[in-house]
Amino acid sequence: MKIQIIQVPYDSGQKGVRMGRGPEHFVQHHIDQTLQERGHEVHVESIEVKTPFPTENGTAFELNRLLAERVRSTVNSRRFPLVLSGNCSSCMGTLAGLEPAQLGIVWFDAHGDYNTPETTVSGFLDGMALAMATGCCWAKLATTIPGFRPVQEANVVLVGAREFDPEERMLIERSNIAVVYAQAIKDKGIREALDRALADIRTRVEKIYVHIDLDVLDPEKTPANNFAVPEGLMVEQVEDAVRMIAESFRIPAGAITAYDPAYDAEGNTLRAGVKLMETLIWAAHK
Repeated sequence: MKIQIIQVPYDSGQKGVRMGRGPEHFVQHHIDQTLQERGHEVHVESIEVKTPFPTENGTAFELNRLLAERVRSTVNSRRFPLVLSGNCSSCMGTLAGLEPAQLGIVWFDAHGDYNTPETTVSGFLDGMALAMATGCCWAKLATTIPGFRPVQEANVVLVGAREFDPEERMLIERSNIAVVYAQAIKDKGIREALDRALADIRTRVEKIYVHIDLDVLDPEKTPANNFAVPEGLMVEQVEDAVRMIAESFRIPAGAITAYDPAYDAEGNTLRAGVKLMETLIWAAHK
């Protein structure tokens, strides 16, 4: 398979700090060589903004405009775009670079990422990423990303969530997003918990963008960042979920996000991330 690894090494508008270190950390540990040894053709590139005075929101949308162009070019070249990003808001650029017809999202995350400027108490743009992807906020700025079209809420599945702000939870519950909570996965197993949600969106979409925020994993074994919360998923459960997606959908792009190496002294999350990339690429190639 021909793979284009697209690094977006930013966190909150800052390059190469905190979760912005994650993409380069994977590359420094030879993720390209690992994939090449599996028989893939791999190219690596990195996106960088030219703004002399970066700001969180302005830089995030500039990155998404650049990313949209790179994802579109990658798809047109019949390569698979694997986005390694510090922040989940990179989803906007990735989605914009894909053909929007019959496209859904499966979003693995410990959090809802469904705040809006009116509900957030932290002001963290990344806590609004899924809300932006579904057109619930920042709609005007979203129009500056060439090709971006919001994904319908009914075509989104949120997997592994276990922490929400109070008003964010209300928005999620009022939405048409299918939520497969971490507790449900713990009680039923990943396949039983996820099957109904995938079966429902299968009636409307053919393609799934797979977004994996690594804090969906259990931080006791695989700590991803300072936002991680207990009772997360095992890497094997996420792998199994990705395989389930591949059984019924085409996967045109995927992302691994929100990895801060400072929290991964033993390298467990690094290895988990590599395993998830390998599984994601297998699933896209299936």
